[in-house]
Amino acid sequence: MTPTAIFGRYARALADVVMEQQEEPRVTEELKTYREIFQVPDLLPVLHSPAVPRETKRRVLDELMARYPVSSTTANFLRVMLQHNRIRYFEEIFDYYLKSVNNRKGIISAEVTSAQPLSEEELSALRGSLSGATGRTVILNVRPDPELLGGLIVQIGSTVYDGSIRRQLAEMKQQLAGRT
Repeated sequence: MTPTAIFGRYARALADVVMEQQEEPRVTEELKTYREIFQVPDLLPVLHSPAVPRETKRRVLDELMARYPVSSTTANFLRVMLQHNRIRYFEEIFDYYLKSVNNRKGIISAEVTSAQPLSEEELSALRGSLSGATGRTVILNVRPDPELLGGLIVQIGSTVYDGSIRRQLAEMKQQLAGRT
């Protein structure tokens, strides 16, 4: 089984449970906390290492959960991941989980690249346009790229809308080169 299939399987299973039990906001926040905790150097490698006894790994996770309490759903999820040696994929599985939950809630994410930072007004207008086009609530992840010169590039899933001046200049260059 490919890693992405594994990520998706664990993420969908957790999303199914939290949506059914109406625990999504709480579990999502708890998992965000653990995403930060797992950034501690060497923590995930220790929890995944075959050189560390399984019982020691379980104790480490239990101590973390005692220090940073979580719901039974989150605790069970973390224990299952540890038991099945998937804890090293926590970050990837969490990302898939967020996508799955957002999809069920009618939310999509749009990656926006702009030449300059966008004002709140521009962001609101863009969000509204994308929501109207997709019929879903849109979360914008914006990053500036001065090399664009102007305009925007918007990616939703695998679809890319390129309204950048850089692309327009490249197209003009091709057209002019073809005419000479």
